[in-house]
Amino acid sequence: MAPQPPPRSCDTFVALPPAAAGGRVVFGKNSDRPADEVQEIVYFPAAAHPPGASLECTFVAVEQAERTHAVVLSRPAWLWGAEMGANEHGVCIGNEAVWGREEVGDEEALLGMDLVRLGLERADTAEKALTVIVDLLEKYGQGGNCMESHMAFTYHNSFLIADRKEAWVLETSGKYWAAEKVEGGVRNISNQLSITTKIDREHPELREYAKNKGWWDGEKEFDFAATYSYVNTARMITSRGRYCEGYKLLNKHKGSITSEIMMEILRDKESGINMEGGFMTTGSMVSVLPQQPHLPCIHFFTGTPDPARSVFKPFIFVPNITQLLKTSSPTFGHDDPVKKQPRFQNKPDRRHELYKKHESAAVVMETMKDKGKEMLKEIQELEKQKISEMESILQNGCLDVTQVVNLFPRCILVGTLTK
Repeated sequence: MAPQPPPRSCDTFVALPPAAAGGRVVFGKNSDRPADEVQEIVYFPAAAHPPGASLECTFVAVEQAERTHAVVLSRPAWLWGAEMGANEHGVCIGNEAVWGREEVGDEEALLGMDLVRLGLERADTAEKALTVIVDLLEKYGQGGNCMESHMAFTYHNSFLIADRKEAWVLETSGKYWAAEKVEGGVRNISNQLSITTKIDREHPELREYAKNKGWWDGEKEFDFAATYSYVNTARMITSRGRYCEGYKLLNKHKGSITSEIMMEILRDKESGINMEGGFMTTGSMVSVLPQQPHLPCIHFFTGTPDPARSVFKPFIFVPNITQLLKTSSPTFGHDDPVKKQPRFQNKPDRRHELYKKHESAAVVMETMKDKGKEMLKEIQELEKQKISEMESILQNGCLDVTQVVNLFPRCILVGTLTK
């Protein structure tokens, strides 16, 4: 029996109608990363690229697509890809670290976070994003250090991919993968393989490879998680752990899940979903995806650690959005220690303006209890106000593009003034 990996992962959730209120899809994710890592919120517009162009990802180059969609990303500031994000077509993706029987290669390839961004940039539906990811996985592989450190931290990846109509779970082990279309209203993923016998798409050699490795006898029903990892799939939703706790929280609110409920789940400390310690929740995201195509998808991001002390700020895709400067980290070009060989010899200061303001506020909350409580109350009221405004847009279908184009930066400005 292989040793269990450390619980250094994240949690991603989705609720589909009728589990989600209002006939909408609600997506949520906590990104749990090293406590000193800065997560930024960045926007990239749609673009056209010349045939045969090359694209430099975190560690390796891939062939660029001729057209890419507009995306908004929450990402560790040192890398190209993203922990989570959305595109202009309402596709949302989050990824998790997973481990199993297949060894994680040391060679640099595509990170799971690169695959998140590539899926968002190249696909206008959830299932197309799944196809983009598995095709790139087959061509380029996955691997490389997933932490800004000379200490190696590597893993396989699972993904939760959603759009206005459906959601998919994609889980990988090296180049092998299985995918499950979400049914039953709610689904969550954490730091373990979770697809069991319901497999709707799979790598063509998935089962044969398992047979050749002696992991599956070819006779009993094929269970992906049980075969490719050390998980007792019969106990997954009853044993203690974040996957189980997330499953219980989703089902507790099944039928009435809103953006606020999803934020409440992401803020839950008792379950470990809002992680504290050396690895902690460094960024959070909640998206509301209405099924009616004339209504906008609304994406909320914190851009700061600990969602219990952070404001979820709304973002809506409209024309003429500019880069989100207050949540964009400094860049270092060719001098970036991530780009120089050997990599990760030092760590520059990647804090953006919002992150610095949040740090100052956290000190007040910890050292001046009364003032901290008042500050927290103010930012909670700001968040409720913005959620109410977004709900009004979804109810009435009225969208003032001139106001919305700077929605996210304005929320940051008001939030930092309260701190």
